[in-house]
Amino acid sequence: MSITTTRSRHETRGGKTRHEAPDHYQEVTDRIIAALEAGTPPWRKPWDPDKTGGPAMPRNATTGRRYRGINVLTLGMSTLAFASGDPRWATYKQAEERGWQVRRGERGTTGYFFKRLEIRDDSKPEGDDDAVRRIPLLRAFTLFHASQIDGIPDYVPPTIAEAPWRAPEATSIILANSRAVLRIGGEQAFYSPTTDHIQMPPDVAFATSDGYCSTLIHEMSHWTGGPDRLDRDLLKRPSSHDRAREELRAEIGQMMVCAELGIATTEFSNGAAYVAHWLDALRSDRKEIFRAAADAQRIADYLLAFHPDYATSQADVPDEGAAGAGEPVPDADPLPLAA
Repeated sequence: MSITTTRSRHETRGGKTRHEAPDHYQEVTDRIIAALEAGTPPWRKPWDPDKTGGPAMPRNATTGRRYRGINVLTLGMSTLAFASGDPRWATYKQAEERGWQVRRGERGTTGYFFKRLEIRDDSKPEGDDDAVRRIPLLRAFTLFHASQIDGIPDYVPPTIAEAPWRAPEATSIILANSRAVLRIGGEQAFYSPTTDHIQMPPDVAFATSDGYCSTLIHEMSHWTGGPDRLDRDLLKRPSSHDRAREELRAEIGQMMVCAELGIATTEFSNGAAYVAHWLDALRSDRKEIFRAAADAQRIADYLLAFHPDYATSQADVPDEGAAGAGEPVPDADPLPLAA
């Protein structure tokens, strides 16, 4: 489903038209809720491996940088995203600058970034850390998929030599370098915060090696929340509501890592009860899916950094906060979405 560019709503009062800024938080939340109500969490399978030759994270066609956070979900929900096996997107201006042309009549897909607004409190002395408040404002921009752009070169997926973190042993390398404690046995997969260990059934209990690896990555996603790692408070809270919120982050993080590693068969164990909790959380808080996506991105970054080849590949990527000090470049990749 392609998405039209978001436009401001307007009302007429006393003969005057008043424009009301769109609520991007609510727009995204409504789309995620609709997908959950239809029975398909959008992050569980935003591609068809049989058609695409394997999953791939959405990325900018001109810079090569991966989209992050909530944009992974919103771009993945478009049927354009992975139908052709091409993960590339670009703004109209970026395409134009490369001599490519967005076809007439094509409808764009909305991406999001945070513009940081700085407000100074003149009552506080110069140099006081509290003198400047930085308020993140969510803004939207329009992207077009490579299949909507004429003149764009054919997409060539990276080879294993170019992206060695997509080799079959990648999960084992990440596990070994993380030094997470893994115990094998039993019929359940889980992470125990009390003993700080991951429990997995034997690999022969899984129909495929990808199924084993994706389940292990899910449990490692929970493991990242330990106090000496990302220290997520949700792991310390016993309520079913907080457990469900933690599961939401682990599922999305699992999807992000599996897509980067080229694991096409991603298994998810969370059922209707968790989906019901997620719906309640999203209906009561329009920013929850943004916080979940931001936490999931932190999970993915943390785990992928344990693969030395992936870490090396990211060494020259511009700092993710570099554009955040002032006005973001309109056609640049969006800023990472923070909580």
